[in-house]
Parts: sequence; structure tokens; C-alpha cells
Amino acid sequence: MGAQLAPLTCTWGAVHNFAKGGADTESFRDEGLWAALLADAGPGDAVLIQFGHNDQKKQHLAARTGYAANLRAMVGEVLALGAAPVLCTSVERRHFLASPSSDVLEETLEDYPDVVRELGRELAVPVVDLNTWTRRLYLRLGREGSRELFCHFAPGEHAHWPGGLADNTHFSRQGAALVAAEVARQLGGLGYGEPEPTEPSGDKELRTTAGRG
Repeated sequence: MGAQLAPLTCTWGAVHNFAKGGADTESFRDEGLWAALLADAGPGDAVLIQFGHNDQKKQHLAARTGYAANLRAMVGEVLALGAAPVLCTSVERRHFLASPSSDVLEETLEDYPDVVRELGRELAVPVVDLNTWTRRLYLRLGREGSRELFCHFAPGEHAHWPGGLADNTHFSRQGAALVAAEVARQLGGLGYGEPEPTEPSGDKELRTTAGRG
């Protein structure tokens, strides 16, 4: 998503993407990525913070314990720089109920999105609620229509996945472009400018996004 956000915000200033696929709130700090981000940020900068998918895999990073504590610390450190933290809820996975005729979408992220919303209220920082927005998007498009937003390849369609791929977590280029456009729209509402209209590409290309897996 970070790669898709830059063209939408080019009239506002530079987008510095520190995203790393597979990162969680702990590994992002342990690997020095958070320190690098803080060294690059300063007054007037907006720092978008989105984790959850990978924290969910570690018991000590449960939503209301380790995860919440790590996000709270990140927000405090960004504020100390005079920069503006913006929390983002995790995008929903595309997990519809097993019945082919069902368009009921599972809630796969447990309490993680709620914790982000609660922290936003507690710490008085803005929240870009991508969990709610992506859920509505998938439901509007339906089971089949939402497939194009993700990395789905038939056998032989992509050299990296000769046997095919059905990935309902990572966005295709088209899906990433739509989510990035929504982020840009909401940032515009927070006073960070107006994105230029962009038509999302239809190319199905894997784009891993920081903090998600």
C-alpha cells in the first residue's frame, strides 16, 4: 500500500515508506526500523502506524496487552518529536464463510481493530479505520467481486507461483491502490492536502505491506 500511496500524495510532500512485510510491533522495533523512522521524522510530519496481522500470531502481543502497550509507546515517541501520529486499524482479510452461496464475511482480527480505535480516543490521535472500510468494500463487491483485490493466480499464470495462488491477505496492485486512495482521502480530511484523482491499475501484482502478513 505504501508504494501506491506516494503518487496520490505527491503534491503534498514526500512519502517515506518504512514498511516491512511480516513485521509486528515488537520486531519492527527490534530490527531497528522504528529507530530509523524516528530519525527521519520531525515536526509537521504525519506518521502512519498500522500493525495487527502479525502481532496476532504471538501470544505476548495480544491485543489488550503487548500490542496496546507497544502502540501507546510508539504514539508517545512520535509526539515527542513534534510529529503527528495517525493510527490505522488493520485491513480485514478476505475470509467469507465456507458456503459458496454465503456472502458473510468473518471477523478475523479479533480485538485488534477495537484496541486501535480505543487508543485513538484515549490518546486523542486520529484513526484511519481501514478495518471498517475494507469490510464494507468486500461486502459491497461480494465474494467473487472482491477476489480481484487480492493475489489470486491460476496455475501457470504467474512464474513465482506455477501451481497457482489464493492469497486472501495480501492485496493485488488494484486492491492496494484502492486502499491507498482511501488513506489519502482520509488524510486529506485531516488537513494533509487533497489527492489527485487516480485510476487504480488492474495488474495483479503482489505488494506486501508493512506490519501485515
